[in-house]
Amino acid sequence: MYIPKIYEVTDGEIIEQFIKANSFATLVSANNAGIAATHIPLELEVNEDGRKLLRGHMSKANPQWKNFVDDQAVLAIFLSQAHHYISSSWYEQPNVPTWNYMSVHITGKVKIIEGAALWEMLKRLTDKYEANSQHPVKLDELPDHVKKEVNGLVGFEISIEKTEAAFKLSQNRNEKDYKQIIQELRNTGDVNAGLMADAMEKQTG
Repeated sequence: MYIPKIYEVTDGEIIEQFIKANSFATLVSANNAGIAATHIPLELEVNEDGRKLLRGHMSKANPQWKNFVDDQAVLAIFLSQAHHYISSSWYEQPNVPTWNYMSVHITGKVKIIEGAALWEMLKRLTDKYEANSQHPVKLDELPDHVKKEVNGLVGFEISIEKTEAAFKLSQNRNEKDYKQIIQELRNTGDVNAGLMADAMEKQTG
């Protein structure tokens, strides 16, 4: 993606934290038939060789996975809820309005996961999102007829080849404008605006 240097993030730890906090991603692939995209959780994990990769799954009814021949290139897009319109009326001097956002793009090669590896991946995913549930669901404890539904899923892993991150947080504005933008975001009462204000304050903290 196009990233002006002022918005570029290269700190691996910050990028990793962002992916883990915003793991509901868009997976994009392309072949001769065209471009396909699916919105799914993608988890950043470490394999037995110590390499970081992305793992996920989708329904077998989704035709996108049928194009996942080994080593096909795919793009995973992670976008934060912290994004919002920025009015130029919030600036000290006249200028154009814009949009603030935080996003990470990962490109890599995809490989299908099957059998025990798929089951273990689904268990980790379920345990992660059930951790705060009052009555956590455990895959191993589900009835056999429910477990068989896993047969309707396709698992995959993405070896990471390129990572790009852009945090557009009004870094190009002066201090007075920056503080004013944060205040105006909070004044909107919008949830996403509040998240963007938080992100901007963290950036300066």
